[in-house]
Formats: sequence, structure tokens, C-alpha cells
Amino acid sequence: MLPIVQPTKLRDGTLVSVLTEQLLDVIVVVAYGRILPADVLAIPRHGCINVHASLLPLWRGAAPIQRAVLAGDRDTGISIMQMEQGLDTGPVFIKTSTPIEASETAGGLATSLAALGAATLARWLDEFPNVAPAIPQDHHLATYAPRLEKHEGRTDWSNAAPTIVDHVRGMDPWPVAYTGFRGIRVRMFHAQHSGLARSDASKPGDIVHVDALGVHVACGEGVVVIAEMQGEGSKRMAARAFASGHGLTPGARFDDGSQS
Repeated sequence: MLPIVQPTKLRDGTLVSVLTEQLLDVIVVVAYGRILPADVLAIPRHGCINVHASLLPLWRGAAPIQRAVLAGDRDTGISIMQMEQGLDTGPVFIKTSTPIEASETAGGLATSLAALGAATLARWLDEFPNVAPAIPQDHHLATYAPRLEKHEGRTDWSNAAPTIVDHVRGMDPWPVAYTGFRGIRVRMFHAQHSGLARSDASKPGDIVHVDALGVHVACGEGVVVIAEMQGEGSKRMAARAFASGHGLTPGARFDDGSQS
């Protein structure tokens, strides 16, 4: 039987005492979200290993999956790294890459990376401790993935269509991309490039067409179509149905979505 310990604090000595008693060879950390103190890192004979959901040194930090989608990256992956006190700065033992599909959301990508991470870790542990040495990261190539904030869901229609598509994907399932319309917040899901051209008269945020595909909206460059929408206190539904019930017609305009 494996002992289960759920420490509320890392620096009061309790966790160090419990882990020291185990005579550990290695500690594996997955999606923990906190930096382990030096006394914990020093406990196992071979140190602490982290399963990180990016191709380090890209996207160090708390939200590597979401930030990769928001940036429009075409691939990502799993890195098995030796932990040190810096934020995801340790040398990397092994990487496994995978493409990011054009329609993939952050939530969908997280699910596939969880499986890939488990498989990559299992492969590495099968060879442990006779594994190839970890390779130091090139810190000059590092990018950072800070934790998402709720306000980041606001959609800026002045951005180009590809940026807005990536924004809707990256904010799904949390905090969800949103915009404002006649005083209400409208949450948006499943954006893609529209086949419609933006007219010179259209301004960012203008609704240019509504059809079975959804609500087509002018951007700073190009047009996107939103397939699903959700109003405050209502269910998520097809954007065409939402538009019919809320007066989203060609010529109407989304605002900047800045309401609380």
C-alpha cells in the first residue's frame, strides 16, 4: 500500500520528514504548480524529476499548454527535466513532440498531453537510473507561460483573424473567450476562419453575416466565424440560435467586452 500525504505547507518540515523516511531514489512531479524548496529537492538520491507540458526551454511556467495555443504554435510536447530551484530551468533528459491541430483547444490539448506525458515518463523510468545525461537548456531561447487571468478572456476584435481564432481556442475551457453585446457578456467557442471577405466599410467587431456555420465577425484583418455562444445565465448553444434570440444581425456590433 502506498502512503498518501497531502501537505498544506512545504516549509514547515513535515513533508521533508515524511519523504526522508522513504529512502527515495527519485521524486516525480507532475502539474504541481509550486516550486519545491531546496531541502525537498535534495532528498532523493537522483533528485526530483518534472514532467513538463512543453518543449523546454519554450513555455516555462504555469500555463504552457494554453500559452502555446494562444501563440498559434504548430507543435508542442513533453519534457522530462531535472528539477532545480529555478522556474523550469533544469537540464532536460528527454523530449517527445506532438503537433497542435488547427482546431484544437487548450482543454483538448491538455488531455492528449496527459497521455503523452505518462507514456514518455514510463519510457524514461524503464531505463532509470541508466538514462542518458540531462542536457542543459539554452536559457537565451526561453519563453514564459504565466498563469492565465480571468480578464484575458476579453476578445480584442482589432486583432487579425488568426490571432482571434487562437485566442478562442486557448481560452477554452477556462476562462473562455468573451465579448460584449448590448450590455451582456457573450462567451464564445469554436472559432475558425470565415470564407467571407471583410468589406472596407466593416469595423472590427461588426457582425457581417449569420448562417448555419455561426456568426461571422469582422476583425482587424479578415473575418472569423463563431460556431457556439453562451449568454449570461444561459446554456451554451449554436451561435445561429443564440443570434436569433439576441438580435445578432448583420450590421450589429460587438463591443470590446470589457464589462465585469
